[in-house]
Amino acid sequence: MTTSHAVTIGSPALKGAVTLANDLPFGLICGPCQLESLDHARMLAEKIAKACDATGTPFIFKGSYDKANRSSLSGERGLGSEVGLTILSKIRDEFGCPVLTDVHETHHCDMAAEFVDILQIPAFLCRQTDLLLAAGETGKVINIKKGQFLAPWDMANVAQKVASTGNHNIMLCDRGTSFGYNTLVSDFRGLPKMAETGYPVVFDATHSVQQPGGNGNSSGGDRTMVPPLARAAVAVGVSCLFIEAHEDPDNAPSDGPNMVRIEELQGLLGTLRALDNVVKPA
Repeated sequence: MTTSHAVTIGSPALKGAVTLANDLPFGLICGPCQLESLDHARMLAEKIAKACDATGTPFIFKGSYDKANRSSLSGERGLGSEVGLTILSKIRDEFGCPVLTDVHETHHCDMAAEFVDILQIPAFLCRQTDLLLAAGETGKVINIKKGQFLAPWDMANVAQKVASTGNHNIMLCDRGTSFGYNTLVSDFRGLPKMAETGYPVVFDATHSVQQPGGNGNSSGGDRTMVPPLARAAVAVGVSCLFIEAHEDPDNAPSDGPNMVRIEELQGLLGTLRALDNVVKPA
């Protein structure tokens, strides 16, 4: 895989700062799909941090304060910006880890940038020029999810929009490609192709197993496929994995079918770390 330049997330002076590059040991972006409460986020962050400490995995906490792309109007959207961003800021302070959240509109970017380290561009919005420019102008690290409808090489144009602001703190994230109706497939050729841009590549093992709209009013999925896809991505080579986790995913407010059970995370990370050590020997 092409070596990318490194992206450092958080202040290097902080113990929780994370540096990601395609030729460095992979990091983990992990948290619930949707923020539920401060206590819930704190509980998950503690368990994720423990699993990451045990396996030597750099950790970034993620949580969405607003899920603006629900399958139906009845889908739960979240806590809103004021409560959700405050929770993320508190998790960063308490656990010393960088934090990530999604933005959906241009005016969200400056607001969210005051609280988080990484702004994430959802896959459905990855070609929205004004949103990409607004995100880039914050100077924050920008994680751009590849649209399910885009070829991997199309992400070079997407990244260039952010880079045009002078911000090269860019990560490109694969989350599967549309295959017929309500189905996604993962083409692992896309990871090295996106790495040719020079930016760190992330593999989203959670949303790659999603069945968009597959349950009628909500998306389905198969969390049992998260470990094999994550193993395949690590074998190809990535800078970071994106895996959502929950203590009771079957009753989570969103994306439950695709989230791994939090108690299974440490074992999965151990396997993935062993593979990464083979792919990227010190």
